[in-house]
Amino acid sequence: QVHVVESGGGLVQAGGSLRVSCVASGSIGYGYFMGWFRQAPGKDREFVATITWGLGKTYYADSLKGRLTISKDNGKNTVYLQMNNLKSEDTAIYYCAAGRRSALGMDLTDSRYYDYWGQGTQVTVSS
Repeated sequence: QVHVVESGGGLVQAGGSLRVSCVASGSIGYGYFMGWFRQAPGKDREFVATITWGLGKTYYADSLKGRLTISKDNGKNTVYLQMNNLKSEDTAIYYCAAGRRSALGMDLTDSRYYDYWGQGTQVTVSS
């Protein structure tokens, strides 16, 4: 069983930066991936970024590329999401999630492949 807990959300001005973190407890290793989704008020949850635990391969939502960096610290079982040049439309609850690769060709942007979810951390960007 894997548990993930987010931290680091808060209030930031437009144009500013913020880093959110996600710590995983349990057996995280090769074959796992951890990522971030977000849900803004009145909108569906959407994929933000993810990283594979073994090789550190990263995937980003096309609309967010260039402003985000996802990284990991294997020793701390932690994944980070660095967000720069934040905009008001980035305001959302950011959820950390983890999953395990069970087949080739899995679309890691699809939330259905993530089995373990955190409670979320609120990010509010003021304009």
